[in-house]
Amino acid sequence: MLVHMEQDMTIREFQELIKNRYFATDSERGIAKTFLWLSEEFGELAHALGKFERGDPDIENLNEEFADVLAWLVTLANITEIDLTQAIQNKYIKDGGPKGTK
Repeated sequence: MLVHMEQDMTIREFQELIKNRYFATDSERGIAKTFLWLSEEFGELAHALGKFERGDPDIENLNEEFADVLAWLVTLANITEIDLTQAIQNKYIKDGGPKGTK
């Protein structure tokens, strides 16, 4: 089922969407195999970014690869029971966030 959103989706909403759709198979696959999938998606994103940097961008593919990396990262958070919204709040917002530069 395709979900059409009239407003922006929060991180928590996206994490719940992925959990509702895929949690049974994701948790059965396990952490190690799921991390391998995420690693593969990083490779595909790297390839798409390389094309972008060389001046031959495929923007549709680049969008898809960013979405895939995010979805697999959220999947790992779900199967390890990490609330990404809370993790981001704790790391980057609480007490003014980390000091220094990235």
